[in-house]
Amino acid sequence: MRTRAPLATAALAALLATTTTLAGCGSGSPPSPPSGVDQLVVPTPDPDADDFVEVVDNPWFPLLPGTRWEYDVPRATTETLVVEVAAGPEVAGVATTDLVRTSADGTVVRDHYAQDTAGNVWWFGREGEWTAGVDGAEAGLAMPADPRRGDGFVTGRSTSGDEVATVERLDGGAVVPQGEFDDTVELEVRDAAGLTRREVYARGVGLVLVGETALVDLTRPE
Repeated sequence: MRTRAPLATAALAALLATTTTLAGCGSGSPPSPPSGVDQLVVPTPDPDADDFVEVVDNPWFPLLPGTRWEYDVPRATTETLVVEVAAGPEVAGVATTDLVRTSADGTVVRDHYAQDTAGNVWWFGREGEWTAGVDGAEAGLAMPADPRRGDGFVTGRSTSGDEVATVERLDGGAVVPQGEFDDTVELEVRDAAGLTRREVYARGVGLVLVGETALVDLTRPE
């Protein structure tokens, strides 16, 4: 992913796709328009493997091996969702890390991510649905290294269209069964079908709340 002219549009990859981080600033910080993030081209048509690192340790979107998240999904036919980290495939020449979601009925969804040298996390595709570099699909920004209130970005571009996220809050909090979090980033995400959802990410944890789906258990690597 080469740095070039100011970025085009805006968005974030949804962790809980089938049902589905960053130095914060205070509420007094001025919002920036949803038109770009730090001169990145988003989505990126030509990622460069030299621009990426092996470990995804963005504080709001950490994908460290051995981490396990469990979510309660209200009013779903399968009420629990387990999310784990695994090695991913090489996509568009970039080694990725997979976020693997397993529903109670055994349905598995794998999303491919990679972090660049500046700390931004990019979404490179979803197994069986779309892959960056194939049929016009392009990697989008899953979580910037330094989000600002009002920032917007394309999280991924596929044949279905763009998914777009906007940073709504940096100084909020969330109370979920796992606990209370007061250092969070809140995003509003609009998918390719035009549907929107609210996602809340906690520092050092990752996604804790999306809609009414909430984190109930967290296992960290030893």
